[in-house]
Amino acid sequence: MDSSSTLLRSRSKADRVSEMLHESHMEGGHFPHDPSMTEAFAPLYAADPVVPETSSLKAVVIGGGTGAPVSIRTLLSMGVETSAVVAMADDGGSTGILRERAGVTPPGDIRKCICAMAADPEDPLTRAFKYRFPFADNHTLGNLMLSALEDATGEFPQAVQICERLLNARGHVYPSTLDRVSLVARTRDGRYIEGQAVACHSRTALAHVQLRGQGKIQAYQPALDAIRNADLIVLGPGSLFTSIIPNLLVPGVVDAIRQSRGATLFVCSLADMQGETWGLTAREHVEALLAHGMRGLLDYVLVHSPYPVRPDASETGTFRAVTGVNVGDSRFTVAPGEEAGRRVRPVRIDYPDLRSIQSKGPVVLVRNLVDPQRPTWHDPLLLREAFTGVLRLCRSRQR
Repeated sequence: MDSSSTLLRSRSKADRVSEMLHESHMEGGHFPHDPSMTEAFAPLYAADPVVPETSSLKAVVIGGGTGAPVSIRTLLSMGVETSAVVAMADDGGSTGILRERAGVTPPGDIRKCICAMAADPEDPLTRAFKYRFPFADNHTLGNLMLSALEDATGEFPQAVQICERLLNARGHVYPSTLDRVSLVARTRDGRYIEGQAVACHSRTALAHVQLRGQGKIQAYQPALDAIRNADLIVLGPGSLFTSIIPNLLVPGVVDAIRQSRGATLFVCSLADMQGETWGLTAREHVEALLAHGMRGLLDYVLVHSPYPVRPDASETGTFRAVTGVNVGDSRFTVAPGEEAGRRVRPVRIDYPDLRSIQSKGPVVLVRNLVDPQRPTWHDPLLLREAFTGVLRLCRSRQR
């Protein structure tokens, strides 16, 4: 065998996945695809599981959008049996058009989670599932397939199951409700906003959200079962008021969390480029969860900080002196690869806020979790390390 063949065979799976993903961005300009699967996730596919195959450890991720897939991929890479419960209030973009014109169940966030569970990111169908068609209202193939299959089978859950099989999904994705619901939000300055797509881009941070349905809203029973049977319930990361909390507003979901034997972890977002949590601290994120039904139900809160959170205020001065970075500055510029010149605001935590959160029950875990190339993304391997620590804490709590 020549040396070139040996070199080709020795490439790691992470290198191959990364290369494939890079090429998929460069090729096929007619069909741009969703950025929710990026080169940043390639290392997860080469990582060894941390949970033994004999273990029956189960986790459920509650959320939607682009945040839930981050936790899904991380947990699956650890060897954890993973399900997802997804919000059904999405009314923007391709999903919004399909809801309005075809009266279908919102497919977008379900599609993203199914793609995150796909066994092989290199599989052509998995890649095509995320392709968008700019000449056709920017719909994705996955959205169109889910909607068409819902019409063909008469049931959205059956459409989801078919797509899970097509992509060889390693877990199951459940809508939190099958009822047609919309989101109503109240901002911190007292205005009311209707619609998820509008609420997430509010001029000021949101204070409260509620679901509106055509009748009594009912939870999807398999979603409740997945929550009750979970050893770990992960909320987020993702949009707090428009992706995570809408699940909690479905009657029965909070009760299922309360009935579960599992620990509950909230993964706080790194930064905000949208309006719904603009300027809110990690403490205010947690307080919003508690105000929407989670009081007494949060066990752990995972928060990003680039420096240790300590009671000694001099630490802030030392950090500024050494790095030249003003910790109190609430803005930073995104790295190359994000929108040029766009400003985002990090979700901050200080020692008084940490103590305030812990006084309400949860254990606060502060870690440096940011991807240095993408400041609004969690670094997958750092998040995996943090999740592994949470599992150890859960096991020690059970002893």
